[in-house]
Amino acid sequence: MNRKNITQVSEFLLRGFTSQPELQKLLFPFLLSMYLLALFGNMTIIWLIRSDAQLLQTPMYFFLSILAVADLGFCSNIIPKALQNMVSQKKTISYNGCLTQIFFGILIGNADSYILASMAYDRFVAICRPLYYSTMMSYKRCLQLAAASWTIPFFHSLLYIFMMSRVEFCNPGEIPQFFCDLYPVLDVSCSDSYTIDLVLMTEGVVEILGPFVLIIISYILIFYTILKIPSAVAKRKAFSTCGSHICVVVMYFGGISFVYFKPNSQLLERKDTVAAIMFTLVTPMLNPFIYTLRNSEMKAAMKRVFKKHFH
Repeated sequence: MNRKNITQVSEFLLRGFTSQPELQKLLFPFLLSMYLLALFGNMTIIWLIRSDAQLLQTPMYFFLSILAVADLGFCSNIIPKALQNMVSQKKTISYNGCLTQIFFGILIGNADSYILASMAYDRFVAICRPLYYSTMMSYKRCLQLAAASWTIPFFHSLLYIFMMSRVEFCNPGEIPQFFCDLYPVLDVSCSDSYTIDLVLMTEGVVEILGPFVLIIISYILIFYTILKIPSAVAKRKAFSTCGSHICVVVMYFGGISFVYFKPNSQLLERKDTVAAIMFTLVTPMLNPFIYTLRNSEMKAAMKRVFKKHFH
C-alpha cells in the first residue's frame, strides 16, 4: 500500500458518551437540556451586556461578554454532533469535520484561558492598583487584551492542524471520546507520532500553563493586598468580587488538567468522558449563572434592559 492510499481516510468512528444503548437514551434529553441551557444563558449574558452601555464600558463585564461568546462557540463546536451521533446508527465524523472540530476546539479552548487570565488581571488592577485602574484598564487596553486572547490561540491552532495533516491513518479507527480531540485522534493513527506528540505536548503545556500561571500570580498578589486591608467589611467585599471568577477557573482548568495531564490508563476512560463533559458543556452552562446569581450589578442591568425593551 503506498503513502497516498494510507492517508486518505474519509471518516472516523466516535465512541460517544457511552457504549450502552439504554444509558444513551437516558443521557440524551439530559445533555440536550444542558446544551440548550448553555445557549440560553450565554446568549442572555451577551445580549444583556451589549444592551447596557454601563456594563459594556466596565472591563469585567466586557470580558464576561467575550467569555460568553467563547463558551457559546466551544460547546456548539462539539455538543450538536455528539447529540446527533447519540440518535444515529452511524456514529461517525468526516475527516475534514474532525480537523475542523480540533481546530476550533483548540482555538476557543485556549481563548477561554486567555480571557480568564485577562479577567484575573482586571481584578488585580482593581484591587492592587485602584488609583491607576482607569488608565491600566482603558477600553483600548481591553480591546487589545481581547484581540490577543483570540490571535495567539489562532496561530496555535494553525500549528496543530499543520502537524495533524502530516499524520497517517490506515483505517477509520474508533476515537475513544465523544468528539474529535487531538490526542485521542493521534491514538488511532498508524504512523509514528512520537515527534509530533513531543512537539505538541511541549507547545501545549506552555500555551495552557502560561495563562494559568498569570492567573495564579494575579491572585497571590490580590490575596496579599486584601489581607492588608484593616476593615473586615472591605475584605469581604474584595473577596466577593473574585469568588465567581475563581470558581470558573477551578472548574475549567480542573477539567483540562484531568483530561490532558495524566498518565494513560484504560481504567480512566470513563472518568475522561466525565471530565470532558465538565469543560465542554457543564462549565459553559454554569458560567452565566455563576456570574449573575450573586451579582447586584448584573441584576440591576437586567432590570434596566427589561424596562427599556418591554415597557
